Amino acid sequence: MKSILFEQTGKPTDILNVTDVAIPEPGPNEVRIRVVASPINPSDIMFVQNLYGIRPQLPSGAGFEGMGVVDAVGEGVQMRTGVRVSFTGVGTWAEYAIAHQRSLIPVPDAMTDEVAAQLFVNPFTAYAMVKDSGVPEGGWLMLTASGSAFGKMVIQLCAMRGIKTIGTVRRNDLNDELKALGLTEVINTETDDLTARVKQITGGAGVSCVLDAVGGHTASQALTCLGKGGTMLVYGLLSGQDPAVNIGLMIFRELTIKGFWLTDWMRRVDSATRQDVAQNVISLLSSGTIQLPVEATYSLDQITEAVAHADRPGRWGKILIKP
Repeated sequence: MKSILFEQTGKPTDILNVTDVAIPEPGPNEVRIRVVASPINPSDIMFVQNLYGIRPQLPSGAGFEGMGVVDAVGEGVQMRTGVRVSFTGVGTWAEYAIAHQRSLIPVPDAMTDEVAAQLFVNPFTAYAMVKDSGVPEGGWLMLTASGSAFGKMVIQLCAMRGIKTIGTVRRNDLNDELKALGLTEVINTETDDLTARVKQITGGAGVSCVLDAVGGHTASQALTCLGKGGTMLVYGLLSGQDPAVNIGLMIFRELTIKGFWLTDWMRRVDSATRQDVAQNVISLLSSGTIQLPVEATYSLDQITEAVAHADRPGRWGKILIKP
């Protein structure tokens, strides 16, 4: 079978290769999945560069998330073959992948393959972070890089909950689409004074929470937009630069900065919370209430073009790998 492997860490376009390997066999509590589609997420790119919380064991497969059909089951697995599932694991950019049965989410018939392939990472993270933000109905939440697939998910969730949102962008080509999804206000950080605009929008009160994926100067500026007792939840570092933190601001406004990693969040919360998130996410996606657009699909043989496209600025949808 074909699988995307890398033998050293580095720039994805330089090190990812299509390799012929034996079809894997599932062990106890594992299933083998014939992969139909898998997205390219920022976490995948960070993993390949050895910048993620999980370190690759070289040589390593790539891709953390996907959907497909259960093809074989190991000892102790109750699920039958032929079932469509969303799943997580290391090495989803392949024709076949192995996953632990605990990571499987059966896919409803009403959900398309393209949506099911994106079921876990972005939707679960967005749902969990909006929940953890504590912003009430009528309150203000700000998110950086709001034009990303994750940002669009947050915008839609907040609109459903009556939470007002401010999104930052670096270009204006997605502004109309973001406003149509429910974004209350959009700020271009290249042309506008972020702090002054947020102060104007919120009547001087600032926002209750910032969800930041950028870091660097953008995160430093976003911190100044928090109101008294506000919180910044950090879930990425797209700029590759650490922000400068104003300690005086943190002290006198009683601000909090917290990291967010879905893997740890899923371990930390109880099973009832995990089930609640899963049911709500599946319902929202199956009904079409929340949209997860796809910009382009590529085959495994086109992996270099696919990761280059995923890194391209100004994308409006997710890039998928379809073996």
